[in-house]
Amino acid sequence: MTDLATRVGSVDLRSAVLTAAGTSGYGDELAGYGDLGQLGAVVTKSLAVYPWEGNRAPRLAASGTDMLNAVGLAGPGVAAWRERYLPGLVAAGATVVGSIWGRTVGEFAEAAEAMHGAGIVALELNASCPNLEGRSTMFAHSASATAEIVQAARSAGVPLWVKLSPNTPELVEIAGAAIAAGAEALVLVNTVLGLSIDLERRRPSLGNGGGGLSGPGILPVALRAVFDCRAAYRDCAIVGVGGVANGDDAVAMLMAGANAVEVGTATFANPRAPWLVQRGVEQWMGRHQVRSIDELIGAAHA
Repeated sequence: MTDLATRVGSVDLRSAVLTAAGTSGYGDELAGYGDLGQLGAVVTKSLAVYPWEGNRAPRLAASGTDMLNAVGLAGPGVAAWRERYLPGLVAAGATVVGSIWGRTVGEFAEAAEAMHGAGIVALELNASCPNLEGRSTMFAHSASATAEIVQAARSAGVPLWVKLSPNTPELVEIAGAAIAAGAEALVLVNTVLGLSIDLERRRPSLGNGGGGLSGPGILPVALRAVFDCRAAYRDCAIVGVGGVANGDDAVAMLMAGANAVEVGTATFANPRAPWLVQRGVEQWMGRHQVRSIDELIGAAHA
């Protein structure tokens, strides 16, 4: 019998397979496709402390089997989410990880405070957003800025997970700054910067110009980030995300050093993807006589 349970920092999860922020809505949108209570957790779409409309359309563009998006973190704000969407998740039996973003350190602090007492098991900080106090460079591209938002989010009163960007050569150092500031887990990685061109219009396909690339094509990028950070920080929890489309992809993430795996863009092609990935992991473990997730975590480093 296989055991899919895992531990991310101080958080015990019934399964090592979670949804990824931004790909399964704010609430129980996926409940019609599977039992949310069977997954490790549902990670909400990232929320600011205020409502935000996001970028101008078009916001999505296909790139082969991958996807470019420039949604711009549109959302109803934390207060509206707690009122309208959180009850559905709770009723569905989901374990909930909140996700927040902000344009300043102060906005991260406000969003974290607004999440206090929501009943979430952890708070994921989406550090891949522009820092208006740092010439609009991403928080996740600066060790000091990343540390500041971790410190600012402590008021949430739950374990902090930090989602980092692969678009910097200093990822490992920035991850270290997040850990030193109090992050319990690294979430690796966010989207890869990309662009597509509308040949008929002779313009970028997305209304915002460039966007973030996600899908199977970025799996090797995410695996490298997880592998390098696990080698550098043996005791830190890691959640792997980026390009996971099946059970084998998830097992590879675990072997690279992840304690858990998030399924994202695959959900757009098939809303049952998180459960299919979970089943794939279980089947792989059965075929290879692996009884627990702990046997897989970091196996590639042996």
